[in-house]
Amino acid sequence: MERYLIIKTRDELLRIKIGQILFFEADRNYTKLFLSNGIQFTFAINIGKIEEILEKQVSGSSRILMRVGKSHIINKNHILQINLPKQKLLLLSADGKPRELVVSKDPLKVLKDHLEQEMYKTESEE
Repeated sequence: MERYLIIKTRDELLRIKIGQILFFEADRNYTKLFLSNGIQFTFAINIGKIEEILEKQVSGSSRILMRVGKSHIINKNHILQINLPKQKLLLLSADGKPRELVVSKDPLKVLKDHLEQEMYKTESEE
């Protein structure tokens, strides 16, 4: 079953399939949402509040959406490359175009370690 995220503001409601989310990006008191099909939305909600909404609504899928540093929440299913020395995270959108995010080293290392642990878990379960 497809899971959805619902984001409500005073004037609008947005219903998005979790799998279509590429990443969220903080912009002061606003948060930008980038979908894998190239569509972009901006909310007058800070990224901390978005993180709370995600925890409440998509607890089962929360392993897919992960906070990376102060400015981003990413969909792990779209990760193409993590480059620690260059502090870059490459996400692949549905049309095959890469989106490059600049993320500080410590959160990138945490993400890399997390993905490696997941890889070892799935290997040991097989």
